[in-house]
Amino acid sequence: MKSLAVLSIGKVFSANQKLKASLKKLVKLQRNLTKKVQWSNRRAKAKLAIVKLHFRIARQRQALLHELSDYLTKNFDVITIEDLNVKGMLKNRKLSRAISDAGVGYLRQMIEYKAQLRNCVVVVANRFFPSSKTCSCCGKVKTNLSLADRTFTCECGFSADRDLNAALNLNQYGLDTLQPDLKCTPEQS
Repeated sequence: MKSLAVLSIGKVFSANQKLKASLKKLVKLQRNLTKKVQWSNRRAKAKLAIVKLHFRIARQRQALLHELSDYLTKNFDVITIEDLNVKGMLKNRKLSRAISDAGVGYLRQMIEYKAQLRNCVVVVANRFFPSSKTCSCCGKVKTNLSLADRTFTCECGFSADRDLNAALNLNQYGLDTLQPDLKCTPEQS
């Protein structure tokens, strides 16, 4: 994961993966634990060191997610997020550690409850909405876009980062969802 969140204004929040940064230290502590004698005091101390490291990683991740959700709910009245299938994404062996380390599901929970406290509107885009495959300029949907393609290029001449294009499409989706449908409202005379 390159970024945790990309805003439609162009601001990018990088995915500071705390577990990945502390993985070497964690491996060293776990290897040290296996060498200790069962039920000894030194084994208990080694186990406590691992628990402390896991706690520290979780608190760092939580602090980052709080900062991001605070920024979003303080600065924006309408927040549009994608309904991601996090359980399904975690089944991918190559991406599962990065996705769980980023805390995507926890971020959504934080945004929803803080938005409720600050009277913001959270619009959740449909899981199958083609946010990254749709051109934010002309609206044409590109069907042959893979995950490896990081730049979105359209036939109309529009070219942007794939995540920024998706953020622009999600912003438009949120605004369209909140506007009343003029065809359905009764005409006033």
